[in-house]
Amino acid sequence: MGRAYEVAVREQAVLGEGPTWDPAAGHLVWVDILASRVHTYAPATGRRTVMATEQHVGAAKPRAGGGLVVNLRDGVGLYGPEGSSFDWLVRDPVPGRRGNDAAVAPDGALWAGTMRYDEAPGGGGLARVAPDGTVTEHPGEVAVSNGTGWSPDGRLMYYVDSPTRRVDVFDYDAESQRALNRRPFAYIEEGKGFPDGLTVDAEGRVWVALWDGAEVRAYAPDGRLDHAVALPVRRPTACAFGGPDLRDLYVTTARTGLDRPHPLSGSVLVLPDAGRGLPGTAFAG
Repeated sequence: MGRAYEVAVREQAVLGEGPTWDPAAGHLVWVDILASRVHTYAPATGRRTVMATEQHVGAAKPRAGGGLVVNLRDGVGLYGPEGSSFDWLVRDPVPGRRGNDAAVAPDGALWAGTMRYDEAPGGGGLARVAPDGTVTEHPGEVAVSNGTGWSPDGRLMYYVDSPTRRVDVFDYDAESQRALNRRPFAYIEEGKGFPDGLTVDAEGRVWVALWDGAEVRAYAPDGRLDHAVALPVRRPTACAFGGPDLRDLYVTTARTGLDRPHPLSGSVLVLPDAGRGLPGTAFAG
């Protein structure tokens, strides 16, 4: 039996993160946080682009009208199509803190996470950023804000604060756009790594990349481990379904902090025909 993964993009990203499929463009968007780069990759043609940002970039997501919304060191910004323009939507610089993972909710708002560079407990946060720039801080102490995603019916929100070794779940109130009743959904065993980025598939399974765990796991909607896929790299960071039929799972990886990184550390891997993803929502601003 052959290996479960293939190499989609051979790269030496320092901290590859946040893969997102852009159906309008037919390509994958992902970032190298510490290199301040936004990458795209079109699997149909092999075409790649790289755009530099002026600050560390934790996440980049498609906008409904074209361009990208980005979670930067000092706040959330908006790029026009092909990087033609840049404007701050929310600028809130805090010394020692940067933007990290982010996700677009079903209503088109961005849920943007932050963390301190030293990963100090309580130094990070999670906030809903509306298309008009209104910010609603989500209550609760956060260290390293990471994966965020919604169930197929939009009634549940999954969330990772990596040092907790948990994937948590909230009830998501679409009317008030609030996440309520936080509780553990899945625990990562000691020595198996830390949960990082996640995505939810059409069957409601939660796929999560395990930093320092060399695995991507799929959890059933009831929190049971459905299956795990071993990877050759120690630090997979996040995953997302892509391709025209959303059946291929793309996995970003990192090489930062590794004395002897695997040759594929920093590349984007793909698990062909891993499942069926949910259509994403573009940022409405």
